[in-house]
Amino acid sequence: MPADTTPPAGEILKTPFHAQHAALGARMVPFAGYDMPVQYRDGIIAEHNWTRANAGLFDVSHMGQAWLTGPDQDCTAQALEALCPAAIRGLERGRQRYSQLLDAEGGILDDFMVSRPLDAGAGGRLFLVVNAARKALDYAHIAHRLPPGVHLMTLEDRALLALQGPKAHDVAVSLGAQADAMKFMDVIETEMAGIACQISRSGYTGEDGYEISVAQDHAEELWLALLEDERVKPIGLGARDSLRLEAGLCLYGHDIDETTSPVEAGLAWSIQKSRREDGGFPGAKRILRELKDGPSRKRVGLELEGRQPVREGAEITTRDGKVTGRVTSGGFSPTLQRPIAMGYVQSGHAAVGTQLEIHVRGKALPARVVSMPFVPHRYKR
Repeated sequence: MPADTTPPAGEILKTPFHAQHAALGARMVPFAGYDMPVQYRDGIIAEHNWTRANAGLFDVSHMGQAWLTGPDQDCTAQALEALCPAAIRGLERGRQRYSQLLDAEGGILDDFMVSRPLDAGAGGRLFLVVNAARKALDYAHIAHRLPPGVHLMTLEDRALLALQGPKAHDVAVSLGAQADAMKFMDVIETEMAGIACQISRSGYTGEDGYEISVAQDHAEELWLALLEDERVKPIGLGARDSLRLEAGLCLYGHDIDETTSPVEAGLAWSIQKSRREDGGFPGAKRILRELKDGPSRKRVGLELEGRQPVREGAEITTRDGKVTGRVTSGGFSPTLQRPIAMGYVQSGHAAVGTQLEIHVRGKALPARVVSMPFVPHRYKR
């Protein structure tokens, strides 16, 4: 599972579902300043497989949720465009987009989701979801750089759930969510089990599903209503990590950080054409150069022979022993029944099919570069 990247500081926090995790026999671990479930009684592999076949329920309330508001739609969008490479002005109402907060050199301070709700209003409100371990830094970074009239309002009274898997849609609809017409990255306000919530058709597993923002006062009620459905089981951080690895998705602090650019990380798809033409975002000079000429290194998928998994930090070399990079995420894939990994290698060694070696405790393990995702995405297009 991912390591806790938050420095120790004060009392550990609890999400609104903490008592429910304990009642279900979850093994709790500190993560990003919160006491979080790494797994339940069935174990990580069973939870992983359940999500691939049914519907998994994840507590992701440690993530940061916030509103960005301004005097008009363009002003709000421009304020965010000054901090990230996504085209926010072109974001339609009821849609969500993925992007990254960048530093002046084009390094990734965090990745985040931004949506423009259907009822965005004259001010063009934008809804942000940021990573748990980075949210305090993100909030300060954003707030310090906003123009007059644009404001960041953090939401400490909201919980966040993720319902993921091929049966997530049927479960959501059975509880009254008006989700039939939703496509991947759509966002709506609806009711689920009679509880008002905002849902996006998105997630971090590669499966179809929803992320559900709900008021803390009604969060436990919604959790219990979802788990009453026999198609739904609670899933911990361990399976969340193995699912996102199979989906080829980045984890901040591991696969992306201040030392990586979106182009190196294989995230150039998240930079829309207008931003590639006009720039105007932090690190644009470097990123536009990398888009034109290619980066010196690239994030790649790696498939290993045998059964031994590799972990973050393992050295990657060519077959003749030349160091070309390091592993950033790795583990055993329950779906593929083989070890997989992601890492950065020099661009000359990044082509699919390239034969490499990963070194673990003095042993060279044969590996080859493969296309990602390792397991095909099943988003509702």
